Amino acid sequence: MIEKLTQDALIIWATIDPIGTMALFAALTAHLAPAERRRTAFKAIGYAAVVLIGSIVLGQVILSAMGIRLVSFQLAGGIILFLFGLQMIFSSGPEQAEREPEPEHDMAVFPLAIPATATPGAILAVILLTDNQAYPVSAQIGTALIVLCILAVTLVLLLLSERIIKIIGTSGASILIRVMGIILAALSVELVMNALSIGQWIQPGL
Repeated sequence: MIEKLTQDALIIWATIDPIGTMALFAALTAHLAPAERRRTAFKAIGYAAVVLIGSIVLGQVILSAMGIRLVSFQLAGGIILFLFGLQMIFSSGPEQAEREPEPEHDMAVFPLAIPATATPGAILAVILLTDNQAYPVSAQIGTALIVLCILAVTLVLLLLSERIIKIIGTSGASILIRVMGIILAALSVELVMNALSIGQWIQPGL
């Protein structure tokens, strides 16, 4: 049990990537006031927790009921992540967001909660690590607690990102946005390639 939970913690940490999420958060919220930045951090982690815990409880059931294979879910998530990465690379930076606010767009939901924190890889990982046919309820609860602990660490890092913003300034944040966009685009390509390679070995009916 301890060995499985340790392995789960490493996998979930790698797929959520708290440090990468902190860098992305610092870049995207550089134009916000400190109070608004903290509120956005709490909301983003809250939404991500709902998505990941919901995936543990209902993800496998919903995908099976809809006839969607996990590999197809991973492929779709990779494509969405790639498009978002391109948007970050070719955006005008945080100063544009400050001049042209979008009241109907909640940054805490997209892209911070999804796909930055609750990444397609993290959603896929928690569904696989809590397979109803492979693991007992006690193991699934342990995995859920690990998810919440890692999200708590991520929240702490997001709140500490204010110091990063003070150091790098708006210009640094603009550069950071593009660097993170390239990284996200590369990560999305890996997700797509992995999904395609797995799909070649899976029968369509499975």
